[in-house]
Formats: sequence, structure tokens, C-alpha cells
Amino acid sequence: MRHDAPDVKKRSMASGVALLTVSNLLVKAAGLFFKIPMNRTVGDLGMGYYNAAASIYALFYMISTAGLPVALSVTIAQARSAGNVRGAKQIERRAHLLFLLFGGTFSALMFFGAGPLASLIRSEDAEAAVRAAAPTVLFISVSSAIRGLYQGCGNMTPTAVSQLIEAAGKLFFGVGGALWAIRCGCPTPQVAAAASAGLTAGSFFGMLFLLAVRLLRGDRDLLRADLVISNADLRVGDTLRQLGAIALPVTLSAAVMSLSSMIDTVSIQRLLRASGMGAEHAAALYGNYTSLAVPMFNLPPVFVYPVAAALTPSLAADLAEGDRESACVRIRQSLRYAAAVGIPSSVGLAVLAEPILSLLYRAESARVAAPLLVLLAPSSFLLCILAVTNACLHATGDPQKPVISMAAGACVKAVSGIFLLERFGIAGAPLSTFFCYLTVTAMNLAFLFARMGKGAARGRDFAVPLGCAAFCGLAARFVFRLTVNAAGGNTACLLAIGCAVLVYAASMLLMGGLSREEIAAITGRLSGKLRKTPERKRYDRQGTERKAARGGAA
Repeated sequence: MRHDAPDVKKRSMASGVALLTVSNLLVKAAGLFFKIPMNRTVGDLGMGYYNAAASIYALFYMISTAGLPVALSVTIAQARSAGNVRGAKQIERRAHLLFLLFGGTFSALMFFGAGPLASLIRSEDAEAAVRAAAPTVLFISVSSAIRGLYQGCGNMTPTAVSQLIEAAGKLFFGVGGALWAIRCGCPTPQVAAAASAGLTAGSFFGMLFLLAVRLLRGDRDLLRADLVISNADLRVGDTLRQLGAIALPVTLSAAVMSLSSMIDTVSIQRLLRASGMGAEHAAALYGNYTSLAVPMFNLPPVFVYPVAAALTPSLAADLAEGDRESACVRIRQSLRYAAAVGIPSSVGLAVLAEPILSLLYRAESARVAAPLLVLLAPSSFLLCILAVTNACLHATGDPQKPVISMAAGACVKAVSGIFLLERFGIAGAPLSTFFCYLTVTAMNLAFLFARMGKGAARGRDFAVPLGCAAFCGLAARFVFRLTVNAAGGNTACLLAIGCAVLVYAASMLLMGGLSREEIAAITGRLSGKLRKTPERKRYDRQGTERKAARGGAA
């Protein structure tokens, strides 16, 4: 084996995380750029029909593809580590059949059952949009199989590029199709269907790119120069059991949260219409909430997801070596980073809700969505913590615990959503989301502390960012009010955001909330290694002594 292989692997992982981070940010930006012109073109009603179809697609997509790519990447990596190229190719072929089976089944269900599905969520006019989005599940399933293969080989580039192609196709064909439908004089439901066809087109071209890459590169990614090839056949039953053991908990976790979103789709429009509201008005309110408030709420966690992805293998390695102290340091730093990102983002979204939305969307739509974003903003912080705790529980060998907590959160959302929507109208949706994520996060933290001890987090790790965020929120609001009359709403909003960032960064450095060294260590710039603080040096020295003792005993 080559001696530089571990260093190469670490550099590859760090660069892969960085590449996926950039890719995720660009995909989110493309999604935002899609919704801005769509909101201005088709309004809240058209986006209501589009988002109703998207929520049905998201549920089927999660069920069919959430866990299998992860399982495929793990099993491919294990086979390659053993030098079993033949076994890796057998795993790939069998996974492809599973992806085609699930993707084809759910695509057919969406296409032929579009009418009943649209009626189920009380958005009958979204039927055409549901049918237009149906092939996307099949295309994404094929893409996910190839992505799982390359991720298992440590090659993140095909995944990143294909995601960008999908996002660009959705933006170009979705907006273009909607504009074409409007020019042809089509009614709003047909315009929403044209936008959904853009989702299908983007996923189709992303799939074609991955198929072309797989064809051109052949098996070169499966081969490893640092290991001796020892081919062996794998039994079908063993492969399926191995894939299922990894995929099932991930799929259940993702499906529960997609089901939670589906509950919103069903509950909001059903209860609004039951209160006497017209179908179009209810669809418009739903479209406003899901197109303006929800994307903003989902933006801050994008900066935490790559950290969570990198945390899982490094934390698992610490625990495998018996270094619990180092694992606790790693968990604590990741939670501190999530808090440092999530808390100020939530405060900023709440304090500048209407100015931020007015910067991007129509003033009338922004005015309606702003109170909903204020209520939804705290959940963004909870989602950041949730991403880290999920990764920690998977790494510590407790993949079933996130499933339990997410199932409890979905139940809380369903029950509280019905009560709150009846009492407060559309404002009940973000409130039920908050109670859902509060339940899930609290349970995940309890599971994590029970497994790793209270040393994995400290109250100060959350108190300092909260105090600094409150200070920067006040500064942002003061700057906005001071400059809005003279500079205008958009300029005042940008000035307020810039001031808030400076105030928060300065106060965090003064209060010792998060050092530059910790940020560098967490985000992977040190290839997964923690900065050599005195605390870390002590843990490294103890770990070296333990390894030496084990070697001497051997």
C-alpha cells in the first residue's frame, strides 16, 4: 500500500466537501432565482399550484432515493477498500435495478394518480403540475445510483456538476416554459404545469450528464492503485441486506420530514377552505408561504450541511480508536459552529423579514409573507443543530434514534398544525413547524448526551452567540430605520445586513464565541484535523500513548 494514501484521501475528502458546499450554495441560489421571476410572473396563485406538485414529488423522491445513494456509497467504498472491484460492480448493478424499480413505480403513481393526489391536498387545479413533474422521480433515481457510485469512490465532481445542471435546467426551462404558457394565453394551472416541466427537464439533462460520465470513465474510479485487487463474487441476498441496513434508517428519517412538509400542504389548504376561504385564495396564501418564507428559512442550514457530512466519518474514526475525548471535542466544536451560524441568521431573518423579502419579491407578496417568516425564523436555527446531531447519532452507531425523534416531531406537527391553523389561520403553519423541530432537536440532543455525556456541549456555546445575535439584530434594525427614508428600502436593507455582520463578527471575537482556528478546523480547511489548541494537544498526546500501549501489548 502506498504510504501517502491516507493523506491523499484526507485531501480528497476536504476538497469534496468544499466542492459540494459551493455546489449546494449555487443550487440554492438557482432555486431562489427561479422563484423570484416566477413570483413576479405567475404570482402567489401560480406558485401555490407549483409548490403543491413539488411537495408530492418531494415525498416520493425522498422515499425512493434518500437512503439508497448513501448505502451504495458506503458499500462501494467498503468493496474498494478490500480491493474487490468485481464485487463493487455487482453492488452497482443491483443498486441500479433497485433505483429503477422504486423510481419507475413512484413516477407511474404520480403520473396516473395525479388527479387523486391533487384532490387529497385540496388543490385540484394542481393536477397538471403533478403530472408534469412525475418523470422527475425516475430521472433522479437513475442519477442517484450513479452519484452513489462516485461518492463511494471519493469523486464528488459528477454529483456537484449534475446538481448544477439540474438547477440550471429548472431555472431556464421552468421560467421559460411559464413565460411561453403565459404568452399563449394559458390559464394559471397550465402555467404552473409548464414550470413543473422545467423541473423534469433539468433532472433529465442532469441524468444524461451522469450517464455520459459513467460511460466515458468506465471502471477507472473503482480501481485503487494502493491496494491489491482481490475479486470475489457477492451474493445477492447479502448485498440487499447490506444496502437495506444502511438505507432504511436514512430513508425513514428523510421520509418523515418530507411527510411533515406534506402535512403542511394538506392541512393548510384543507383548513383554510374549511373556514370559508375560496380555493384560489387558499392556494395563493399557500404559494406565498412556501415560495417566500420557506426558502429563506432553509437558506442558513446550507452552510451547516457540509460540516455535518464531514463530521460523520471523522467522528466515527475517533470512536473506533476509542478516543471519546477527541470525539466530544469534535462534537462540541460542530455544535458551536452550528449555533454561531444558525442563531444570528434566525435573528436577522426575524428582524429584517419584510425588507429582505421586498429586496427579492413583489412588495405585496413580501408584505403578506413577512409575518410568516418572522414566526418561521427560529426554526432555521433548530434545523442547523438538527443537521449536526443527526450526523453525530449516525456516527455513534445510533441511526435509529433520528428516526424516533423525527417521527415524534411529525406527530407534534400534525396535531399542533390542526389546532393552530384552525385558531390562527396560515400563521399556524410556521408555529407548528417550530414545535416540530423543537421536539426533534431536543430529543436528538438528549440521545446524544446519553451516548457521549454532557461534555459534548455547554450552555455557553449557545448563550454567547445568542447575546451577540441580539446585539447585531438591534444594530440592524437601527441602521435600517435610520437610512430607509434617505436611501430607500433596498439600499437600507443591504446596509443593515452589512452592519449586522460586522457587529456580530466583532462581538463574537470579543466574547470568544468562535475562533478563526475553530472555523478553519470545522469547515475542513485542515483536512479534518482539529487545530492544535492546548486542549487538543493533550487529547492527541493521550491518544498516541493509548495507541503505543496497544501496540506494545500486541
